[in-house]
Amino acid sequence: MRAVHVSRHGGPEVLTYTEVPDPEPVEGRLLLDVEAAGVNFVDTLVTDGSYPAPGPFPFVPGSEVVGRTADGRRVLARVRAGYAERVLADPAAAVEIPEELGAAQALSLLMQGLTAWHLLTSAARLQPGETVVVHAAAGGVGHLAVQLAREFGAGRVLAVASTAERRKAALDLGADEAVEYPLAAPADVVLDASGGALFDLALGSLAEHGRLVTYGNASRTPPAALDPTRLLMLNASVTGFQLGRSLSRPGAFSTALAGLLELTLQGRLVPKAGGSYPLAEAARAHEDLLARRTMGKLVLVP
Repeated sequence: MRAVHVSRHGGPEVLTYTEVPDPEPVEGRLLLDVEAAGVNFVDTLVTDGSYPAPGPFPFVPGSEVVGRTADGRRVLARVRAGYAERVLADPAAAVEIPEELGAAQALSLLMQGLTAWHLLTSAARLQPGETVVVHAAAGGVGHLAVQLAREFGAGRVLAVASTAERRKAALDLGADEAVEYPLAAPADVVLDASGGALFDLALGSLAEHGRLVTYGNASRTPPAALDPTRLLMLNASVTGFQLGRSLSRPGAFSTALAGLLELTLQGRLVPKAGGSYPLAEAARAHEDLLARRTMGKLVLVP
């Protein structure tokens, strides 16, 4: 079969489309013919070495696919080595999905949708009526967090985005306002994956008992040293979130994903499809993602 190999750390140029052995069928695992593989920002970090790789060199990146089982079922699954024509999946990390749900929309619900869900419920512990600020509000996680915050009872949802086009996209998805710092009023919850200067601005915008949830550092710039006194004076908190660790808790995967699928099929949650690339052009997908030329879920199609 064909797959994408990473033989050394680097940028998109190290993604190589090549022939590899088919995965060997394993009892208790699903063998899937891949319909589409999801592309996530973390894949670029695995490739460049700033995030733990899934195995020794060479390895195949990718953590999510929509695929077909041997008996024809269409499933959405967390996997290892997803940038490939065929993959093995744990049945406990797979869920059957309907034909009418597009592959990109389904894949948007997995790593990004679960992240948005748990940022609001597990990390921020959002309460009804609170004000939520979402950074990168038109991005893969952000555009879902904007919608879910409303579903979970936020009083106001404020969007921070880098361009007029992205701000409009966030407003179209239900954000009350597109904002810049300083905010007109303090925020109860801020979701941040940008880091750097934006993290510092967000920290200064928190209301009393506010929560700043950090789940990435896309800016690659370290924030200023955190003075605990700033938190003490507001009774505020900074919380870190990493999806992989959270999914080990009972129901964190299956219950949340079922909720995301139900909201999507009811039309109350609208995952946005982005670019679709041939599997052979994984490097171009990474280039476009890193250059911020895309909105919505990117997928690779064998």
